[in-house]
Amino acid sequence: MLPRCLILLCAFLLQATAALAGADVDAVLDAAERYVKLQTQGLPGQVKITLGRLDVDRLPPCSAHEAYAPPGTRFSGKTHIGVRCLGPNIWSVLVPVQIAVTGNYVVTTRPLGAGQSIQEGDITVLSGDLSTLPSGVVGSSAEAVGKTLRNALAAGQPLRNDQLVAPLVIRQGQTVRVVSRGQGFAVSGEGRALNNASVGQVAQVRMSSNGQTINGIAQADGTVEVGF
Repeated sequence: MLPRCLILLCAFLLQATAALAGADVDAVLDAAERYVKLQTQGLPGQVKITLGRLDVDRLPPCSAHEAYAPPGTRFSGKTHIGVRCLGPNIWSVLVPVQIAVTGNYVVTTRPLGAGQSIQEGDITVLSGDLSTLPSGVVGSSAEAVGKTLRNALAAGQPLRNDQLVAPLVIRQGQTVRVVSRGQGFAVSGEGRALNNASVGQVAQVRMSSNGQTINGIAQADGTVEVGF
């Protein structure tokens, strides 16, 4: 029979090892959570992070952890975040993570046809988990009203940015005013548009004065602005 002191020593060592392993697991989860918080800072809405259980019973001691995103990681819905140990032991694990993003999104209130201009009554704003929706959903009615649809949509469908076309402010062949701005001055002239353009897009204009073709940015008032 083992001496009582030896039994107590073995029990203490087992408890210390278990505590160390538990501390390692907590550190891994903390590293994964901090990494997800950093990566989701720019997401619209309120982000809720739920960490899953690791598929290991015990991890060797580790003094430095580094979290990373495995290839193809999407920072919404169910995903995995990798955490590697930098020393003294070398290992890596995948932490299951559920990322819920609660925010506003726009849906259609009735069937809409391709090429139709969206009006206020055509859409409504709902709130829910954006991680369950397609990427690029429109978050406010102001982003959609006045734009046209690339494709038809049924009632109750979420609206995505890639389904919208901004209205043209410049049409090919029309006469446009070109404004050149610099520090402390602005000059303008006229020319003929060589392409269609929406607000913020590049418009090509052949100037009436010298026939030169220039590029500028289409403005909401239909002018083309060229900066220096």
